[in-house]
Amino acid sequence: MSDRDREPRFRRGSRPGSGHVKDSHRKGPPRHGSVRRARETGPDGPAVLYGWHTVTAALANPRRRIRKLLLTENAALRLTHENINTRITPEIVRPSAIDQRLGPDAVHQGLLAEADPLPSPDIETLTQEGIVLVLDQITDPHNVGAIMRSAAAFAVKAIVTTARHSPEATGVLAKSASGALEVVPLVLVQNLARALTRLNDRGFMTVGLDSDGGENLAAIQLRQPLALVLGAEGKGLRQLTRDTCSAVARLDMPGHIKSLNVSNAAVLALYIGASHLGLMH
Repeated sequence: MSDRDREPRFRRGSRPGSGHVKDSHRKGPPRHGSVRRARETGPDGPAVLYGWHTVTAALANPRRRIRKLLLTENAALRLTHENINTRITPEIVRPSAIDQRLGPDAVHQGLLAEADPLPSPDIETLTQEGIVLVLDQITDPHNVGAIMRSAAAFAVKAIVTTARHSPEATGVLAKSASGALEVVPLVLVQNLARALTRLNDRGFMTVGLDSDGGENLAAIQLRQPLALVLGAEGKGLRQLTRDTCSAVARLDMPGHIKSLNVSNAAVLALYIGASHLGLMH
C-alpha cells in the first residue's frame, strides 16, 4: 500500500527517525496554510524539498538547516529502519496533506521538508581543477535538476548560473536533482559574461556548446580546469556568452536527429570531457 492511500497510525510520543513526533492529524485536519506550495515559494522563502532522495540528502547535509519536516507513517518507519537521523522533530501527517501542499502530481514518497537555502559560493573560490558547468539562462526546473543530478554523478566541482532567469533551487528542481543540490555547489552570478571572463582569467578553458560550433567537442584537445557552457533550448547560447568562451564546439550525432534535450547534451558533454581529462575512474 502506497503513501498516497494509507492513513498514519503512529501513537502520540512514538519516535520515528530521531526525536518525538508531532502527531498533529490526531487533533483534526492538517493546517493547510502552514506550508506554502513549492511553486509559490519565492527567492526569499524557504526551500521546499520533497521525495526520498532529496529529503534524505538534505538531512545528511550539515550545511542545510531544516526548519520543518512532514512525514507519512510509511516514510517515518523507513527512516527509522534505515537509521536516518531526522535532526528535528517531524510531524506525522496523512499522505493527502502533502498532496494538497505540493499538488496532486508531485511524487513526494511521504516526505516534505522546509529548509534554508544553501549559500552560493563566490566564483573566485572554485577549485582550479576538474569540470564546472555554466548554464546560460536555462529556465526549465526539470532540465536544471536533471543537469545537477548528472553533475553529481560526474563529480562536477560546481554549477554556475545567473541569479535571474534561472529556476529557484527548490520544489521541482530539487526533486529532479535527486539530492544533487546537497553535493554540487550552485554559484549564482549577476552577469554571466563577466563570470566567464573571471573563469578565463583564472585559467579555465571555457567551451560553449552550440550546434553551429566550429569543431566537434570530441575532437578538441581539452584541458583542466574545464568549464562547459550550455544554453537554453531553442535560444542556445547568447551572443555575448559565445564571444566570451575560449572555444565553441558542437556535439556531433550519427543519427537522423542531430539535436538533444539540454539535460541529455550535458550528460554527453560531461562524458566526453571527463574521458578526455582522465577523470573516468
